[in-house]
Amino acid sequence: MNLDGSEKAPHLPETLDFEDKWILAEYNELVKGVTESLDNYEMGVAVQKLYDFIWDVFCDWFVEICKIRLQAGGEKAERAKAVLIYVLSNTLKLLHPFMPFITEEIWQTLPHDGESIMISAYPEYDPALCFDKERVEFEKLMEAIKAVRNRRAEMNVPPSKKAHLYIATAFEDTFRSGAVFFTRLASASDVSVGAAFEIADTVSVVTADATIYIPLAELIDVEKEKARLEKELKTAEDELKRLNGKLSNEGFVSKAPAAVVAAEREKQAKTADKIEMIKAELAKLIK
Repeated sequence: MNLDGSEKAPHLPETLDFEDKWILAEYNELVKGVTESLDNYEMGVAVQKLYDFIWDVFCDWFVEICKIRLQAGGEKAERAKAVLIYVLSNTLKLLHPFMPFITEEIWQTLPHDGESIMISAYPEYDPALCFDKERVEFEKLMEAIKAVRNRRAEMNVPPSKKAHLYIATAFEDTFRSGAVFFTRLASASDVSVGAAFEIADTVSVVTADATIYIPLAELIDVEKEKARLEKELKTAEDELKRLNGKLSNEGFVSKAPAAVVAAEREKQAKTADKIEMIKAELAKLIK
């Protein structure tokens, strides 16, 4: 977290960035949810809410996004550290009843007031942290970033391969304010935002709030990708031919255990689906 010992005890800065308001709204909902679960003696539900928030929200998203400001330094970095400390410190308090020793150990390494986390004030739901608008807007960015990353993964594009993103959306202000997040989390070399784009030879990624266009040539070597897919197609077609021959053999079907025959039929169906998927990918490349 880049702490140098000069940080103050947990507090919120007067100025909050877009992503700060989002994480504080998520944290505030966590406080409400965990408190309700504990009041209803639903210990397992409370722990699951904490687990999901810590890993899927705080670590996967907010910590990664904060690195942009932390690396830039200056006042923005200080604000990022303040919010990180505030959210982490108070989340540890929520977790303390379930993991007393490790939460105490971590809490002691953070800037804090008091001698022990055990006697510190327990977090309470705060209506002032209900940044509902920012929460909704940030989720639009998250959905788009996830969609871009999934599409790149489907195409076996490594994170090191950067590409320009053209984002067509009705929510231009939201996506412009989050452009830097696409650079950090979606391997974007540059981000253009507008109402619409007319660009040839692109991969399109569609979400409920935006359509993202990525120039195909910036993602892959088209000829190499065609060769790879054609080789994969031949392998799959050979496998399907083998399975068809096996399953058309009455001797095998009648004598083999039913579970074995069923497994082979499942392989046959999956291989046929794979062939169609490869052909669809090839069709996008061959024009």
